[in-house]
Amino acid sequence: QVQLVESGGGSVQAGGSLSLSCAFSGDTYRRYCMTWFRQSPGKEREGVGAVDSDTSKSYADSVKGRFTITRDNAKNTLYLQMNNLQPGDTGLYYCAAALSPRCYSDRFRGQGTQVTVST
Repeated sequence: QVQLVESGGGSVQAGGSLSLSCAFSGDTYRRYCMTWFRQSPGKEREGVGAVDSDTSKSYADSVKGRFTITRDNAKNTLYLQMNNLQPGDTGLYYCAAALSPRCYSDRFRGQGTQVTVST
């Protein structure tokens, strides 16, 4: 069974940066499309971005130019580098996995890590 564990959340002031990690276990990591989602109070869940097994990437318009997704297949780990954070980025961030090419699917998901951005 695939398991995902996020780390790296926290609190930061607007304009700051945070880096999230997601450790994958339980199957062959490189077969999966990996996605970051966020859930903010009062808002619908948003797919922040994804990186497929061929390393192709996509991002939500709201984070383009600020967030970067990477994957390390040797370490079975997914990363999300978040720069120029804004209060609207506050939420619970979680990683999800589904067999390629099913990106933006939470077939398997982690518990999430909280990101809070203050003014």
